[in-house]
Amino acid sequence: MASLVDTNVLVYAYDPRSPWKQGEAQRLLRAGIDTEPLALPHQAVLEFVAVVSRPREDLGDRPLLSRADACREAEELMAQFSVLYPDSAVLQTALRGCATYQLSWFDAHLWAYAEVHGLDEILSEDFEHGRRYGSVRIRDPFLTAADEVHELPALYES
Repeated sequence: MASLVDTNVLVYAYDPRSPWKQGEAQRLLRAGIDTEPLALPHQAVLEFVAVVSRPREDLGDRPLLSRADACREAEELMAQFSVLYPDSAVLQTALRGCATYQLSWFDAHLWAYAEVHGLDEILSEDFEHGRRYGSVRIRDPFLTAADEVHELPALYES
């Protein structure tokens, strides 16, 4: 199954403030290199650099990554995964997504990449998990993994 990766997955892979999400994001990206085809919209690469290199108050005004490290990591992501770029079909589909599904412009644009390029799902925590938009299903990888982590066997059987 081919999946499109949203910015939040990329950022979590480099964010030590949530070790569980960081580990899950890293696992998803490793699986994407090894076995599961993943694609990145160019929008996610741009947003990744902006987000991880922005100073954060909770980190003492330091960024997650220096600007140089953020750019280097973005280049690595681009070498490891297919990067999809906008064209007129993506832009027209995004406009349709805004109108039809009442998505924000950025969410509609992300969905349009998947729809136009025939990708089965979007990996993101910013959409409703399990919802379909056109032919694209949304999967919140952190919700799914959290459900798996919290499923415990019954201690007593009646």
